[in-house]
Amino acid sequence: MKHLTEAAAKRLSGVVTHTPLQYSHRLSAQYGAEVYLKREDLQVVRSYKLRGAYNKISKLTPAERAKGVICASAGNHAQGVAFSCRLLGINGVIFMPGPTPRQKISQTEMFGGDRIEIVLTGDTFDDCQQAALAYGAQHELTFIHPFDDPDIIEGQGTVGVEILQDQPDTDMVIVPIGGGGLVSGIGNYLKEARPETAILGVEPEGAASMKAALAHGGPITLDEINRFVDGAAVKRIGDLTYRYARELLDDVKPIPEGKICTTILELYNKDAIVAEPAGALAVAALDAYADRIKGKKVVCVVSGGNNDIDRMAEIKELSLLYEGLKHYFIVRFPQRPGALKLFVNEVLGPNDDITRFEFIKKTQRERGPALVGIELQSAADYTALIERMRKHRFGFKDVNNDPTLFEYLI
Repeated sequence: MKHLTEAAAKRLSGVVTHTPLQYSHRLSAQYGAEVYLKREDLQVVRSYKLRGAYNKISKLTPAERAKGVICASAGNHAQGVAFSCRLLGINGVIFMPGPTPRQKISQTEMFGGDRIEIVLTGDTFDDCQQAALAYGAQHELTFIHPFDDPDIIEGQGTVGVEILQDQPDTDMVIVPIGGGGLVSGIGNYLKEARPETAILGVEPEGAASMKAALAHGGPITLDEINRFVDGAAVKRIGDLTYRYARELLDDVKPIPEGKICTTILELYNKDAIVAEPAGALAVAALDAYADRIKGKKVVCVVSGGNNDIDRMAEIKELSLLYEGLKHYFIVRFPQRPGALKLFVNEVLGPNDDITRFEFIKKTQRERGPALVGIELQSAADYTALIERMRKHRFGFKDVNNDPTLFEYLI
């Protein structure tokens, strides 16, 4: 497949940006390795998805172009298809899940202009795709699959072409996995061009469809997924991408969503990089691979930067919870004067902060339990906080450790 990917790279020349392979001084020092970031967040549509979409659409026959195309996407593939439709003068219908961030919808509209129509439907990518397939069959539109298509995979593989052009002796490439198109394309190219390069796949813990497929012996549809990492949250990977990944992947790891959020904030605050959740996946995996990458030349693919600023409060909250810096309690205050003052003055540590306080009962509220959110400066402060609540006889329940209660209240 090496020659097909190189042909795709020529086809995409002048359309996509050869994105920087940026050496990270911070991450290299932290992990004792040479860590490079493949900055696909700086691509024309701020993600790698344009590569596969344009490669596929540009190869359509005149008859197929005349009828138009259709796709299903959580956002980045949609933007790649929209950009390609306007550039090639082809009409397209783009189905997107209902919860898609407004920022990605607006970007798709901007890139496609009057060449596209957007339809919002379904709660997940998989629901959305089923609706798009049915609509496309009814109207004889060519379906542009986001990952499970040879032409799409060839296009995504051009990321691997650029990596070896810029760093020929790369030891490892860490690649985010959603449906598997990117890791299939990069893996196919690198395993032929430089077989000794290890391909490490990472996916969100709440939507680990590749890990499930590999354990099952074939693609399997997950009953439920966490949609937070919207660019990589699919219930089922592709049949074609599974066959490639099974042969090409040296390892695959699921990464907690909270860890991904911490990485998004670090990339923004320390490196001035705006990464979307899926875009931060590969960098978030460095801790999990810390021993394996030491002394190696490692490339992390930052797959996209389409992050909605409105999500930052949620990202910060999930990061604090993951790092053990934010805890929610149901606290029953003792029925004695000055109990609340005692809690603030004696139970809270000098660096603890109340971020949420509300009485749960609608009547006699001052005598009922309260939901209290506390942010700590260090996760190590948690033990002392619990000891002080017990010492001063405050009845409490740690909501963080009760998934059902946490989901209901928080």
